[in-house]
Amino acid sequence: MRAPLVSFEFFPPSNADHEARLWATVARLTPLSPRFLSVTYGADGSTRDRTHRAVAQLQRLTPFHVAPHLTCIGASRAELIAIARQYWESGVRHIVALRGDPPAGKYLPNPEGCAYAVDLVQTLRGVADFEISVAAYPETHPEAPSAQFDLVNLKRKVDAGATRAITQFFYDLNAYLRFRDRCAASDIAVSIVPGILPITQFASVVKFAARCGTHIPTWLVQRFAGLEQDPETCRLIAAAVAIEQVQALQREGVEEFHFYTLNRAELTFAICHALGLRPQSPKAATESDQRAVAL
Repeated sequence: MRAPLVSFEFFPPSNADHEARLWATVARLTPLSPRFLSVTYGADGSTRDRTHRAVAQLQRLTPFHVAPHLTCIGASRAELIAIARQYWESGVRHIVALRGDPPAGKYLPNPEGCAYAVDLVQTLRGVADFEISVAAYPETHPEAPSAQFDLVNLKRKVDAGATRAITQFFYDLNAYLRFRDRCAASDIAVSIVPGILPITQFASVVKFAARCGTHIPTWLVQRFAGLEQDPETCRLIAAAVAIEQVQALQREGVEEFHFYTLNRAELTFAICHALGLRPQSPKAATESDQRAVAL
């Protein structure tokens, strides 16, 4: 089984300590020649400037494509167009287009902005020839009235010009495989890239999963049972879970994975190493890029 293609997600640092951790993580993971590096936005757009700075630094310090997140929250359509143009002029060719989550309460579209991710995709298509990734939900977006409604919404984003879908994290592999089959049956002809979240703190993942509609299987609860005061064993279990998850998906024909790193390198690096990824020379990295294009 050959090593998979990978991409890594980071979030912009909010203080000096977080900044040091981010760049240590980047230094550890980028020798694995990721397909791209993404940088998140705050749920309410509050980290916009920090995102821009992190993107600029990643572009300057690494040879890889950098894909900033861009959301509909907190900006007019004119502001979003200006941001997209600035990114294009600075060399950014890939954007992760998201609706975004409201800072509190029910989501209310900005009447002067892009109401939903499909509108943002359409807007970006009018700015430049970006590669555009969008979100997908194997277990259905928590605000969607039905799984079919959510699937139709994904197809609308793809029809509007999205070139890749990256999933919410999941631990039920059958949920992803069923979702991939439903996407194919609905003529959603883009890669449905699994989002992989290594478990650094199980209790935190359980809370996060409850908010975003991700099912935590009983077998996973049992894996971490009784380890609340044993972080070292938790890390070992977390690595084993993620390795098993990716290898099982590889056997189902999946060749690309997106890692939510949480700005921590240890687990993601160990998982990638177990999957056959090794630090590469510039020549090998170029060959990896060519393989990604072929896919």
